[in-house]
Amino acid sequence: MSHTICLLPGDGIGPEVTAAARRVIDATGVRIDWVELPAGAAALDKYGSVLPERTVAAIAGHGVALKGPVTTPIAGGFESVNVQLRKRLNLYAAVRPVRSLIGVPARYENVDLVVIRENTEGLYSGIENEVVPGVIQSLKIATLTACTRIARFAFQYCRERGRRRVTALHKANILKKSDGLFLECARRMHRAFFPDVGYDELIIDNACMQIVRDPSRFDVLLCENLYGDLLSDLCAGLVGGLGVVPGANIGDEAAVFEAVHGSAPDLAGRGVANPLACIMSGVMMLNHIGEARAAERIKAAYNRVLAEGDPSKRTPDIGGCGTTEAFADAVIAAMD
Repeated sequence: MSHTICLLPGDGIGPEVTAAARRVIDATGVRIDWVELPAGAAALDKYGSVLPERTVAAIAGHGVALKGPVTTPIAGGFESVNVQLRKRLNLYAAVRPVRSLIGVPARYENVDLVVIRENTEGLYSGIENEVVPGVIQSLKIATLTACTRIARFAFQYCRERGRRRVTALHKANILKKSDGLFLECARRMHRAFFPDVGYDELIIDNACMQIVRDPSRFDVLLCENLYGDLLSDLCAGLVGGLGVVPGANIGDEAAVFEAVHGSAPDLAGRGVANPLACIMSGVMMLNHIGEARAAERIKAAYNRVLAEGDPSKRTPDIGGCGTTEAFADAVIAAMD
């Protein structure tokens, strides 16, 4: 069986890490027709847009994409490409698995949790205005539809993967209507359809403290948009950083898999960027398209390379002295 997959190299180190991930995926023997597409700051001068229409149309048509990191300006400039993709393609569920890796220096051991984040509304709806000079208003949007579907997604994910419990994170003690709706949808979904799945709730600030104290007590974390964004990075820090965690943005009609770290322009072209997060995202993508055997081969291979501890086969951010290509080569060589 052949698959057509869109490839968005992105900005900065994006082309390097996506090229490495593509080599590893191709080495499994899975037949993939890659469609390379522009996105990000690199596309702006050439196409007049950071997200050309043909890129959106191709992903919508083929249904799957692997994406590199893209640049997002701070306090001005163009709207985030990531946010645009999620809105345009209705990629309402962000999935961020976080687990400890043998051989990767980290503050914690035995971390194995998943952050599931509502991806289309909340403060990321981008509805802002200046009320009067010096006073800015941002609206946090919460709808019954979006809160219900992300709750359903989280419980279904937990059940299908044999995980233990969904923990809904909120600030409903203060945001009684918006976060209150989010909580009520999670409670209804649990009672009506998933009583076999464990369920509890934590206020987000308390949850952050508890995660730092003992991340092993958590399993699947259900979050609205902003909380999920912040928590994803916090949890990545538990296991070695953003270079060792994958990400997916999933909707009913399309899915985009991506490394969740930035474009790191200071590292671009130096050949030392860590491709592991992009490779891991590729593993999630392979599972999504039904190529579980290939996904398991890659996962076993990078686990083996990391456990060996050879510094020449790992990049500087995870304690090595190797290159992007050296790590990809090592993973390919370790595949059974």
